[in-house]
Amino acid sequence: MSKYERYCVPSAPIARETWAWNMYGAGVEHIGREGRPERFPVPEPQRDQLLVRVDAVGMCYSDVKLIKQGGGHPKLYGRDLATQPTRLGHEVALTVMRVGADLRERFHPGQRLALQPDIYRQGRSTAYGYTIPGGLTQFHLIGPEVLDADQQSYLLPIAADLGYAAAALTEPWACVEAAYTQRRRLAPRPGGTMWIAGRGDSGVDYAFSAGLEAPSTIVLSDVPQSLLAAAQRQAHERGARLVRRDGVSPAGYPALNAELAGDAGFDDIVLLDPSSAQTVSAAAALIARRGTLNLVGQAPLDGLVPVDIGRIHYDYTAYVGNRGPDIAASYGERRNRCELRAGGTALLVGAGGPMGQMHVQRAIELAAGPGLIVASEVNPTRLADLEAAFAAMAQAHGKRLLTFNPAAGSESLRELIARQTGGRGADDVIVCAPVASLAAEAAAVMAGDGMLVLFAGCPNGTLAPLDLSRVYLHNAQYTGTSGSTVADQALVIAKAGDGRLSPERSVAAIGGIEAAQEGVRALLEGRYPGKVVIFPQLTGLPLLGLAELEEALPSVAACLAPGSVWTREAERALIERFWQP
Repeated sequence: MSKYERYCVPSAPIARETWAWNMYGAGVEHIGREGRPERFPVPEPQRDQLLVRVDAVGMCYSDVKLIKQGGGHPKLYGRDLATQPTRLGHEVALTVMRVGADLRERFHPGQRLALQPDIYRQGRSTAYGYTIPGGLTQFHLIGPEVLDADQQSYLLPIAADLGYAAAALTEPWACVEAAYTQRRRLAPRPGGTMWIAGRGDSGVDYAFSAGLEAPSTIVLSDVPQSLLAAAQRQAHERGARLVRRDGVSPAGYPALNAELAGDAGFDDIVLLDPSSAQTVSAAAALIARRGTLNLVGQAPLDGLVPVDIGRIHYDYTAYVGNRGPDIAASYGERRNRCELRAGGTALLVGAGGPMGQMHVQRAIELAAGPGLIVASEVNPTRLADLEAAFAAMAQAHGKRLLTFNPAAGSESLRELIARQTGGRGADDVIVCAPVASLAAEAAAVMAGDGMLVLFAGCPNGTLAPLDLSRVYLHNAQYTGTSGSTVADQALVIAKAGDGRLSPERSVAAIGGIEAAQEGVRALLEGRYPGKVVIFPQLTGLPLLGLAELEEALPSVAACLAPGSVWTREAERALIERFWQP
């Protein structure tokens, strides 16, 4: 039996000690001790615990905030890392080594697992790799903090034929997949607070064909008589609270929010016949988390609306609308799409980074996806890497891939998109860099009925000018997502299993357990265009980009796919070379 076969079917005794990179404070220098990992005893699992082997860890840019803030990171709740350290590494592939007595009907030694790190217990956010120490170690325990949380177990089974790096990268891929699944609430909230504001009698017979029965409180401001009568009838029949506040100016909106929504914001806001961009912006500031702003009218606003794009990403605020007169026609998934348009033009901004490349790859591999993919990136090296990695793949899938550097000066992004689409604009715009001006520029080249996906999150309170007239006049979509769920990751695992997705294509650099801190530095520097993957069980393996393997490890390089793409065969050769049983 080869070393690789022994590795895949573990039966040998487990080492008594494990190397680990604990984190004792903010800054890379506080990862490990004096630039090195530490040795700790390998613990025995209790009845409700698993002892797992960490096979691969993907380094993620979302760790940067934790590295910079240390115990001040929101997910650590003021933890003193000097006395209660955590450990990075939330993108992991695991193998079960020992099983506590209470878990033997659910798990068995040798079982391969991935882990969804965004964990909730009793509604409180925790996270593996943050609150729960993560995977930059060789062995560790997993217990009720992961196995018995709000969604029960946050572990996911992995088939034996999926590589360890690919399994670890199902987590970041789940975040990409989540960007194209519906996260917005697209119906009035049952039991919520709805505010409907008009401009007096517009002459339009506005009506709610469905949905007005949902809220427990209905606030009316200057609405037409027909709608007032309908709201009064609903309130009478259901015992809902009906409040009238006519003549409220934007300056009075905060006071209205404080009085009727407890400063939490309105669950649903309906604006009839909107005309002022500033008024819409003031109303949008009052949307509750996961709330909706429904714009209904037939004339465009007087300008672009300053919109909090951080809240679109983190709070899932939804902007819906239609021309009327049925207010309810704005809602529902049929009108509000979240997937890339089949046969359309997709623009990816910031496409050269690890996550941007994943979006490019997904667009290429998506069977009913866009026909033209425009990948925009200002870093010429990353742009060249992207072209080399995906040009042949796009051609094989019958797609056009066009790479573009807006800083090159030959033409602007707007001019390029106009030329490529005959003036229509991009059907889908995905922004993979957390820069408000970039998001606004990208949104400006979107088609009237296009979709803007804010994948990289700017902080809440970040305003960007968006054309919200398009929402109700042409059915434009403005969406954003943060993180992923167990269901998202399970979908990625299924796609990887049946060949619809190749997560291992994202690997750009590899290293063993000693190289983890250097992997973090490479992440901070943006040294590699794709993902850095650490193999904690391998010792003596320095951090190497895949392009360096031909000289440093020719036996491994010989197993790469064309274009220096990571493969299961390359992983096998690596384990044969560096694993010490």
